[in-house]
Amino acid sequence: MNYLSNGETMKHLALPVAALMASLPVAALAEYPEQPVEFVVPFPPGDLEDILTRMIADEFQAEYGVAAAVVNKPGGGGGPFPGAAEVAAAPADGYTVGSFVIDIPLVGPDIGIPALSPNPFEPIGIFLTYPFVIAAAGDAPFSTMEELATYANENDVFLGHFGTFAVPTQVTFAMAAEMGFEWGAEAAFDALDCNALASGDVDVMNTTLQQIRPCLDDLTILASVGNERTELTPDVPTVAEITPDLNIALWNGLFVHADTPQDVRDKIAVVAERVMNSDEVQDLREQTGALIYWQDAEEATQQIEQDAETLVRVMEYVPAE
Repeated sequence: MNYLSNGETMKHLALPVAALMASLPVAALAEYPEQPVEFVVPFPPGDLEDILTRMIADEFQAEYGVAAAVVNKPGGGGGPFPGAAEVAAAPADGYTVGSFVIDIPLVGPDIGIPALSPNPFEPIGIFLTYPFVIAAAGDAPFSTMEELATYANENDVFLGHFGTFAVPTQVTFAMAAEMGFEWGAEAAFDALDCNALASGDVDVMNTTLQQIRPCLDDLTILASVGNERTELTPDVPTVAEITPDLNIALWNGLFVHADTPQDVRDKIAVVAERVMNSDEVQDLREQTGALIYWQDAEEATQQIEQDAETLVRVMEYVPAE
């Protein structure tokens, strides 16, 4: 009688099992997505990036039949970086997607958070350019950036912003330096809306049009950040018009960990592009004056590289602490 050793027995058993696995249809293997997907917005709910990301999540759920939801993870005055760090720590499997502003890939690697250095993310696509503005109360003793510069040289002016390291904040600091004045004081807030100015918490604030739209007619808008005037404030000059070297785009996009498989990225991108081209989003664009579009991964990468060059110039205006 011919007896096989234990090792030989296992070897012979493994062959038919391997053949059986190879014969299984591809559909039998797990395909993304098969479990709930989180879209992480590192800011409080209610602003444009949150609204649009929720629309993406809803469409994703309808398309693929799995639960998909937005999770807001604001940084408590620390900008979007703590929320981004949580996304970086999640598995690179497409079940945790970041909805990030420009600050994450451009500033995140330099602020001392290990999870963000080096930049762990790659873009799926960019879908929004923020209508960021520099705003003051309607009865402020200045109505232009030039008048503000003159006033600030004789008086302390308190600036509210979304975090010292946030790109819009850095642009605002640099703009003051370029125009020859300093902010008397400054502080970070999670939300900068109509109440911030009405209560006197700040004299000037760097915020989005979405947060101040209910009281827009009662405010003085000193400048819009970027190179294009917004439809809601067509008479307000841009930062690029006042200080051309500080022209930078303030956008929001979808990001995943760099190790995320391409087929997973493609499935997310298909849904996001469809949402941005929808009639509902076209209506939102008209209502808010925001630039809403779809810029694919290759175009988004080029945009990031271009803005990185501009940010170097911005930082030249900001004194080292």
